[in-house]
Amino acid sequence: MDPLVAAIDQGTSSTRFLVFNAKTAEMISHHQVEITQSFPKEGWVEEDPKEIMQSVYECMERTCEKLCKLNIDISNIKAVGVTNQRETTLVWDKETGEPLYNAIVWLDLRTQSTVERLINKAPGRNKNHLKHKTGLPISTYFSAVKLRWMLDNVDEVRQAVLSERAMFGTVDSWIIWCLTGGRNGGVHCTDVSNASRTMLYNIHTMDWDPELCRYFDVPMEILPKVRSSSEIYGWMKSSSLAGVPISGCLGDQSAALVGQMCFKEGQAKNTYGTGCFLLRNTGTKPVMSEHGLLTTVAYKLGKDQPACYALEGSVAIAGAVVRWLKDNMGIVQSSSEIEKLAAAAGTSYGCYFVPAFSGLYAPYWEPSARGIICGLTQFTNRNHLAFAALEAVCFQAREILDAMNQDSGVPLTQLQVDGGMTSNRLLMQLQADILCMPVVRPIMAETTALGAAMAAGAAEGVDVWSLELDQLPHVASEKYEPQIQCDESEFRFARWKKAVQKAMNWETTEPCCNANDLQQ
Repeated sequence: MDPLVAAIDQGTSSTRFLVFNAKTAEMISHHQVEITQSFPKEGWVEEDPKEIMQSVYECMERTCEKLCKLNIDISNIKAVGVTNQRETTLVWDKETGEPLYNAIVWLDLRTQSTVERLINKAPGRNKNHLKHKTGLPISTYFSAVKLRWMLDNVDEVRQAVLSERAMFGTVDSWIIWCLTGGRNGGVHCTDVSNASRTMLYNIHTMDWDPELCRYFDVPMEILPKVRSSSEIYGWMKSSSLAGVPISGCLGDQSAALVGQMCFKEGQAKNTYGTGCFLLRNTGTKPVMSEHGLLTTVAYKLGKDQPACYALEGSVAIAGAVVRWLKDNMGIVQSSSEIEKLAAAAGTSYGCYFVPAFSGLYAPYWEPSARGIICGLTQFTNRNHLAFAALEAVCFQAREILDAMNQDSGVPLTQLQVDGGMTSNRLLMQLQADILCMPVVRPIMAETTALGAAMAAGAAEGVDVWSLELDQLPHVASEKYEPQIQCDESEFRFARWKKAVQKAMNWETTEPCCNANDLQQ
């Protein structure tokens, strides 16, 4: 039997464990468990680190049971890769193995006042003050400000830091530490792609930056060791897979870039998950954006391999808007139902929905924006709203694609897509229409997990998956061609941009004018 490689895909809304054939990239079996998100206060988003680990173990065990039913020996699994929701921040006690607070999710907005304070102390109040080192604007999105909030507001975290028991990590670090033994010799590490999303990592020197750590007042002792995205970090300690190496680690968007085989400079993919993320491989040199995109480390596939960089357009709310329509508004009963409702309307009838629930990310980086629905009339019903929600995902993708084309000077001629939402055929057709370009979707849309499995299988000492360009498996795909005139698409996009302006500057933590301003 061909060797198998598995991947843990720990996303914002669910955890999956998938097993792939290392020769054909075919998915053999998988299991998925939803994750509870809690919203303790307005704008706060948390997840329970123990529930995250519970879900990882459950997915692994269930998948192993499914493999046994298929008469597949689990000893054929030669390696495990990890891919994860990025930026989400955890601190735990290395002596007890217990989390010291819930994980603060990337979407969380509690740090808005911290961010405003940091921007105000930056020269010229410039949110890009640290971009030359990090590739990132100062924003609620990244880990350093979440960690700073924990150090300022959670006694247990502060105490653990003082008594040198605290460990910080993103979700990948927590999973790898737990799986390799936890408090009994667990490996505390992360990879370059995840480290580059913390705002504490210098993307040029490829290491934690003492100056950045001083800026956020973060003690460097609590940080994980930064490793490449493809090497043996340690071995599984318990579970049915004890003794199997963990040898791949990539933030979810980097993993999708690898899983879409975007290894050449200029190749790009757009992933539709909780958020929407467009990454373009820029090769071994970091390219700084002039149009609101992030510069990030895409991957480093081996200790002695060069790091590759990407330009990224990040949209906070894509699939999350469907979850909101389902859980908060009761407009749909299941995520799949939105396609039926939207198709029944066939148009939004002039209704525009800007889902700025966590402010606006790329290309605006405007934390004070909030969600807005414009253009309502007595005629508007839930079908139109469903359609407007899907259109919103496509318009946001168009904004980041336009920025990407301006930055690179070489426009994309088609868009490679993946992620859970791409099973919605109406969404894919809408995306082709709104971009005025073909959209290409692989039949096997689990490219994030595939990327992590590829990194794990290719690691030195595992060597069951070749990443040589001429040996990559062919992946079947389907293509959506635009079906409307470009001028109609331009008209709708212009209306969308008008709606975005109306969502801006809604929520400000600072009073609009303070006494000092009045005296001047």
